[in-house]
Amino acid sequence: MSRKPVHLAVYDTFADWETGHATAWLARFGHEIRTVAPTTAPVTSLGGLRVQPDLALGELRTEGGPDSSLLILPGADLWDTSDDLAPFARTARAFLAAGVPVGAICGATAGLAREGLLDDRAHTSGAATYLAATGYQGAERYVETDAVTDGDLITAGPTEPVAFAREIFGRLGDVFEGEKLDAWYRLFHDSDPAAYETLNS
Repeated sequence: MSRKPVHLAVYDTFADWETGHATAWLARFGHEIRTVAPTTAPVTSLGGLRVQPDLALGELRTEGGPDSSLLILPGADLWDTSDDLAPFARTARAFLAAGVPVGAICGATAGLAREGLLDDRAHTSGAATYLAATGYQGAERYVETDAVTDGDLITAGPTEPVAFAREIFGRLGDVFEGEKLDAWYRLFHDSDPAAYETLNS
């Protein structure tokens, strides 16, 4: 069965390290990863990587249901220094309304908070005070943990790319599940050598 692609948002200052575990393993299990940016002009990550986007945000269909299985929003300095990335938060709203999962990590969680998408969903981020500074109304739904899935929304803080990937895999259900998902997390998060045997059994 053919899958819809996974869309990875890229924009200047995006944090390279936050989505690598997720996209690498999704790709290894047959998911097409397509990058989507404000325009089709190249963008540069915080790590200095120059990325040529596959498509501009305006080309990403949202009406009638996105042609996507997942939207991943990495953190970036721009989430906190301008409104330039607000269109990505609005796109996340359309995805969630259509029942398509959205993963947001680090600064992207603040963007979703400003859009009102965390007001009635359990979520996490780098710190509760960080999100509180956005003026959002969802502080009582903040969870002090590594990553949170609430329905179709996945959130995590900047130090938790492995937990973020774990939640994405768990939500999609076609990469690792159950014991193998737990083993993958223990291997890459805890460096547990016993997990390698379980993962490869």
